[in-house]
Amino acid sequence: MNQPLSTVRTTPARLTASAAARLPRAALVAVCLVYIVFGLFLRDPWKTDDVIGLAQMSTAWRLGGVAWLTPMVGNTLAAINGPLTVWIGGLSMALLGDSVGEVIAGRLPNLLWFAISVSALWYGTYLLGRRPDAQPLALPFGGQPEPRDYGRMLADAALLLWLGTLGLAWPVHETSAVPATLAAQSAAFFALVRMRERPWTGAAVLGVALAAAFLARGWPAVLPLLLALPLVLRWRWREELPAVVLVALPLALILAYSWWWATSRAHPDWLTSWGYWHQQNFGLITADGAMSLVRNLPWFVWPLWPLGLLAAWRWRGWYRASHLRIPLGLATAALVSLLLHPRPDEAALLALVTPGAALAALALPTLRRGQVNALDWFALMAFSVAGILVWFGWSTALTGWPTQIANNLARQTPGFDLPFIPLAAALAVLATGAWVLLLVWRLREHPAALWRGTMLSAGGVMLTWVLLVTLWLPSINYARSYRPVAEAVANALGTVPPGCVRSETLELAQRASMLVFENLLFHDDANCRLVFQQLVQHAVPPVPEGARVLWEGARPADRSEYVRLLRLP
Repeated sequence: MNQPLSTVRTTPARLTASAAARLPRAALVAVCLVYIVFGLFLRDPWKTDDVIGLAQMSTAWRLGGVAWLTPMVGNTLAAINGPLTVWIGGLSMALLGDSVGEVIAGRLPNLLWFAISVSALWYGTYLLGRRPDAQPLALPFGGQPEPRDYGRMLADAALLLWLGTLGLAWPVHETSAVPATLAAQSAAFFALVRMRERPWTGAAVLGVALAAAFLARGWPAVLPLLLALPLVLRWRWREELPAVVLVALPLALILAYSWWWATSRAHPDWLTSWGYWHQQNFGLITADGAMSLVRNLPWFVWPLWPLGLLAAWRWRGWYRASHLRIPLGLATAALVSLLLHPRPDEAALLALVTPGAALAALALPTLRRGQVNALDWFALMAFSVAGILVWFGWSTALTGWPTQIANNLARQTPGFDLPFIPLAAALAVLATGAWVLLLVWRLREHPAALWRGTMLSAGGVMLTWVLLVTLWLPSINYARSYRPVAEAVANALGTVPPGCVRSETLELAQRASMLVFENLLFHDDANCRLVFQQLVQHAVPPVPEGARVLWEGARPADRSEYVRLLRLP
């Protein structure tokens, strides 16, 4: 493919064919599978979003009817996010719940959302990397990579950077609206790239992605995409504009409005509550929100933001080129949308990850060998130290030595003794061995492939994550699971005649936990003689006269919450 003269003279990318060496597909697929599978299964549902998502799916499957249109937790409205994850998760429970269990069936859609996210990122970056303007400088005697090889190298690097993003590991393993939102936003990235070559096909995908983002998490998920359209589209009538106007936007409106119309007739009160939830998530950022953003954003999107800023600087003057314009426009819009959220949360920050990974990959061909090696050594040292610390903390908690550190760890989970689980320890040893082999490969082979550093970053994050969800999973369950309270309440209810249970100030996460763990439903009927109270430990009111306490207590790891079950006279 012939390159434009301007590309040959001014492109900041410098790369040889050996640096674009192919990363084996089997290795990339294996990395992705290990990343998503570990931490997704064989654990309790965690408080808050994780268990709420499972409860909404279970409610739709068991109750049916309007619960399929409007997310609910038992008989309680849950007017947050949207219905997409409820549809897919509830369908998975209906098909597989009896054979594999509700919890596992509800988590299987996370594999789908993950596959959409990584596939859309990889293919979108690959298409951008093949474009003429993105190609590296043509060497005097040849030896630069072919466009396909260069595009594949950028796509591999972007995917590994995506996997190596620090803030991504936890939310993509939760059964919430976040994985579906991330998949929809990644699909929109791919659609905008595809529109450069096939406007009508890309517009159809964009319409579905916009609708999916809305149905997953409402307007907060769609806002970054809508803000990005003026920045990334070429608005000449003969290019993307007619496809957007005639296909993408109408298709998104039809799909989203179909649900809105059905819900407005089936449960208008839910839509009213949903509108109130949107009001809470829109508005100029507050001072507390800005401080939280300053604290959390740098580590959450590490290592994307320094490489992304470097790419924007190194490719300055190329802002009209698609390979820079699309990811930079999406990332800029995501940043602007953060300023329109009173207190940006985890889901809002994730809108930066997919375009940020594509943008960060563009920085790699502009780096000198010494700079690339410095990044490699940073990843090598940082994640090796992180792995050592996880192992050291686990051995300390298990053996009680050194005593002072063991006491400090014990204060984080009072009343809990970390068990030794042979299978978990064996998996942790295998993960550590894989990391050591990766380091040996990097230090002994001195690979020329430019994705080597991103492989170290992704491998380091995976090492840390696998160690946490194997060695420390019992502690995490103890700290974040509501199972002990749910089981205790269920046992207490078994000692009295059956009857309805009324809740007082019970939050949605606690309702969801009771439903998921013990299938307990709570009512707001004042005639119910059984009352479940959620209180604050330092302000527990006296027991009403004549009432009997059936159970009282709290999660040992929770220092503020206190709950009790009463039987009124």
